[in-house]
Amino acid sequence: MADFLPAFERALLAEGGYQLHQVAGDTGGLTYAGIARAKNPQWPGWSWIDRGETPPSQLVRDFYRTGWWEPIRGDEIRDQTVAESIYSFGTNAGLKTAVRLAQIVAGVTPDGAMGGKTVEAINAMEARLFLALYALARIARYRDIVARDRTQARFLLGWINRTLSEAATS
Repeated sequence: MADFLPAFERALLAEGGYQLHQVAGDTGGLTYAGIARAKNPQWPGWSWIDRGETPPSQLVRDFYRTGWWEPIRGDEIRDQTVAESIYSFGTNAGLKTAVRLAQIVAGVTPDGAMGGKTVEAINAMEARLFLALYALARIARYRDIVARDRTQARFLLGWINRTLSEAATS
């Protein structure tokens, strides 16, 4: 079964680590360790940042574990790389989107909720095939984002590189 900590560490690297930054054109606005303030204004770490302090790393890990890893049922996914790919995409594109694409790839009804049937279908697939198909679905999703909003084109290469990097580790 997959393990949260390696998935967390890898995704955190892709998000730039424990850094506070704001990228022009990024709809998430001010971001710390990949946590966008505009999308997560209630995260307790913002009070630390507002005081000029660094939030405890455990606060960041807990945020990702309860917000993304547990909802995708990462501990139940057999292949580490498959779980990491779904988790990473979820942190980038949203849980429902990540799960819906995984469901389409696994051949189950796409409702955006990771249930037992979805986990079973993902685990039944050969990991390399799932990862290849999931990477293509992710890239198509990013293409669609850029087609709808040309200002997001500046992020396309980074999104594609992240996707291919994750798919290549299987």
